[in-house]
Amino acid sequence: MGNHTTVTTFLLWGFSSFPELQNLLFVVIFLSHMTILIANASIMVAIKLNHNLHTPMYFFLFALSFSETCTTMVILPRILVDLLSESKVISLPECATQMFFFFGLAGNNCFIMAAMSYDRYTAIHSPLHYHIFMTQKVCFQLIMASCVIGFLCSLSITFTIFNLSFCDSNTIQHFFCDISPLVYLACDYTAHHAMIIFMLSAFVLVGSFVLIMISYIFIVFLVVKMPSAQGRHKAFSTCSSHLTVVTMHYGFACFVYLIPKNSGSFHEDMLMAVTYTVLTPLLNPIVYSLRNKEMQTALRKVLYSVNKILPCLAITNPEHLRTTIKH
Repeated sequence: MGNHTTVTTFLLWGFSSFPELQNLLFVVIFLSHMTILIANASIMVAIKLNHNLHTPMYFFLFALSFSETCTTMVILPRILVDLLSESKVISLPECATQMFFFFGLAGNNCFIMAAMSYDRYTAIHSPLHYHIFMTQKVCFQLIMASCVIGFLCSLSITFTIFNLSFCDSNTIQHFFCDISPLVYLACDYTAHHAMIIFMLSAFVLVGSFVLIMISYIFIVFLVVKMPSAQGRHKAFSTCSSHLTVVTMHYGFACFVYLIPKNSGSFHEDMLMAVTYTVLTPLLNPIVYSLRNKEMQTALRKVLYSVNKILPCLAITNPEHLRTTIKH
């Protein structure tokens, strides 16, 4: 961080503009957060316990669910605390840490989705050699590459922003430490800094999106050449969930991070930020489970196991309590 920075704490103004909605927002975001955690945890447990899902496609889905869960954990607990607190102060190091992990995990999500599209292309192009090409080692290498690239880009963005001087206001017009509201507070933010941040953001968003589109262009060519309508339908159905998630994710993210902003657009950005920090992680597991019969079957097995365990616990616990009281 630059020694010339005079601001040491920030105020996350966020939803303070709507004091009458604070309690309602807390309930909605809390329920959304719990749903995200339960839904993604259910998907991860289902994949882990069901051997039929130990395939590259579900390995990537497991990684994406884990990364999405971590992404929301970086943002949503802090929002919930701020909604109940009079003081919404965050220190400069805390702000930098939040930004680093949020954008690192978000970049990781982008490149995992690119890896998922390549996986779908390989499955359709070479079904007989699919498991030879997409070995566990290759899948792990793709996941690690996604993580490293995401966090390197995030580190560069975070370093660029927190090397600026924040010497005027310390009020961030957002509910977390996002790029646009922070650079607006900087005294020495120049076109050079803007270009660096834009190039890094474009590399993550546009770069990963181009990789996804290349895979799907080849997939379309392959599917069109398939002789049977049933084969074409099956091929497209395996990609539909992923395409839905990609559309939601990139639509909101590109609007916020690739379109030039001014101070008057922060409230608009904040509304968009709610969609990709709350709504998109909430919809992702729903999309993957509703449009995937294998996942539905695995989730039913998990729910069945949980329903079997709970009555046993209900019966066991009173006995345990009585034994404890006697002793």
